[in-house]
Amino acid sequence: GARDGLRSRADRTAVTGNIAKYRREPPRLPASAGGGITPGMSTAFDLSFRHRHLLGIEGLQPYEIGHVLDLADSYVELNRQPSKKRDLLGGLTQINLFFEVSTRTLTSFELAGKRLGADVVNMAVQGSSIKKGETLIDTAMTLNAMQPDVLVVRHQESGAVQLLARHVRCAVINAGDGSHEHPTQALLDALTIRRRKGRLEGLTVAICGDLRHSRVARSNILLLLA
Repeated sequence: GARDGLRSRADRTAVTGNIAKYRREPPRLPASAGGGITPGMSTAFDLSFRHRHLLGIEGLQPYEIGHVLDLADSYVELNRQPSKKRDLLGGLTQINLFFEVSTRTLTSFELAGKRLGADVVNMAVQGSSIKKGETLIDTAMTLNAMQPDVLVVRHQESGAVQLLARHVRCAVINAGDGSHEHPTQALLDALTIRRRKGRLEGLTVAICGDLRHSRVARSNILLLLA
């Protein structure tokens, strides 16, 4: 039987086709749109990261990865301060849509959004219309009606996040899709390595586990070889 959230033949065909298209040409904003993962980012960040979505490490340039790591590094000390709130995403809505059970990743995204001033909504897939047979494209139409600014998605099917990104009008962040990619985890791993070792270049890194099916390993390898 078809899996939850990816029920129709059209959905499955679109996912396969979208992965191939994404690998050939990573999605970008037009120059006139200002770029950036989300509205409200600094001008310097917009100029160094022109992608509308963060769907994977594949397709990112080394300078783009470095700029994201620099920005993340600047928030390390903020998270250690008594007052952690900022208003960078004030007035924006972030929806966390997780089709897989998650505790640490979901909590991390919720906490990050709230600390940056966004209104954060966690959508429960269990018992929702998605579990009752709604397709991903149906879900995209519903999300568009809600007019979120950022959509964080985790899905058990590779390519499902890319499919959603094609049909929603907001920025999409991939929090892990099947065995495809987990870009935010790879960026966090790279930041940890860089803070401990002072660099990413010239290091020998061993990655252990089920590499064939690990989306984290795939993203880590793409990042370290970028």
